[in-house]
Amino acid sequence: MTSRLLPVLALGLAAAATAQPTPAPDHADAFFDLVPADATFDELARGFTWSEGPVWRPAEADLLFSDVPQNTVWRWSESDGLSVYLRPSGLATGAASGMREVGANGMALDAEGHLLLADSGTRTVMRMGDRFVRDTLAAFFDGRRFNSPNDLAVHPYGVVFFTDPPYGLDGGDDSPLKELPHNGVYRLDPDGSVHLVIDDLTRPNGVALSPAGDRLYVANSDPERAIWRAYDVNAEGDLGEPFELFDATSLVGPENPGLPDGMAMSESGVLFATGPGGVLVFARDGSYLGTLRTPQATANCAFGDDGHSLYLTSSDTLLRVRLAARGVGFE
Repeated sequence: MTSRLLPVLALGLAAAATAQPTPAPDHADAFFDLVPADATFDELARGFTWSEGPVWRPAEADLLFSDVPQNTVWRWSESDGLSVYLRPSGLATGAASGMREVGANGMALDAEGHLLLADSGTRTVMRMGDRFVRDTLAAFFDGRRFNSPNDLAVHPYGVVFFTDPPYGLDGGDDSPLKELPHNGVYRLDPDGSVHLVIDDLTRPNGVALSPAGDRLYVANSDPERAIWRAYDVNAEGDLGEPFELFDATSLVGPENPGLPDGMAMSESGVLFATGPGGVLVFARDGSYLGTLRTPQATANCAFGDDGHSLYLTSSDTLLRVRLAARGVGFE
């Protein structure tokens, strides 16, 4: 573990840029109840290779996020600015790998406040303990190694859902290291058992849960099938039949950078989902309400501060925007 502060010039806010809130024609009132019409992005830091996986830590009042290619987890706080939190975040530096992405990707907090990492580099789900000791929670399914765990979501009852696309493997689906025939979504139970719950998505990526944990959302970051799916979840963590929340395939292109990726949930069940053009906003019933537009592809987002700040990991930049909506778990 390394901890160091960056030069002061890297810490100051850049001039705020408009978030270009764009409502859907039939849902303008609902959209602007959540997103101010004059919403702007504050640039908090830049210079990353590909920023990802933000998670807010209430006890520390800080944000952790990853730079997957640079094998680093960064820490940002209002008082301290930017510093390295964990390096390497995934595969040990210099280790022979055959991996395209060696660092950790998505992160979450469990019920005890421990940091969980979808560790693309080591192809595991990890938990960070005291003194930065890492415990492997899941590394295999049916005796075969995962592809490259990408994102995770913690259910109120303690199970963890995580996605396992092939993005971390050099060569993707064609990598000689790929051992599983699918790119799956899994459920990790408190007893350590791992269950395959979705096996028919080509590129499962971001994953999120509704406030009550009764619905699971999964983003499929395939430009040929850029969709979000939703599944009802019962008390045992079993999934119901899927329904398609939104198909953004027709939006994919250079004028709308990005693909369905990470997500953040508001306390009212409104989903903020990074995708083509920025952050798309969906009501619980699946209605598309509008988009917070970003100039670059945005990989993920998380609520922080008092719950009304949405942090965005947007390509090489960390951004923040103030919303009327409030994230789950803030009081």
